[in-house]
Amino acid sequence: MATPASAPTGKLTMYTTSWCGFCKRLKSQLARDGIYLHEVDIERDPEAAEFVMSVNGGNQTVPTVVFPDGTVMTNPPAKKVKQHLESLQTAAE
Repeated sequence: MATPASAPTGKLTMYTTSWCGFCKRLKSQLARDGIYLHEVDIERDPEAAEFVMSVNGGNQTVPTVVFPDGTVMTNPPAKKVKQHLESLQTAAE
């Protein structure tokens, strides 16, 4: 999977829009658990919008979350994000 220039490698990145309620909810749920992420607004970054469309069948579906290993999840529940992060940490140990 190609990673756009706007996505920092090795960090959790969430592609969002300013008006997305699902994005705001996921971000706050993760922050409550001490999980912080790099947020990219696809309305302000055309390259990011192209990336989101490339992993979502041509749709600009947000939130789209990219994990440090390159795995992508679209509109995931916070529990799935936490589980995947834990599995990555376990694999690295």
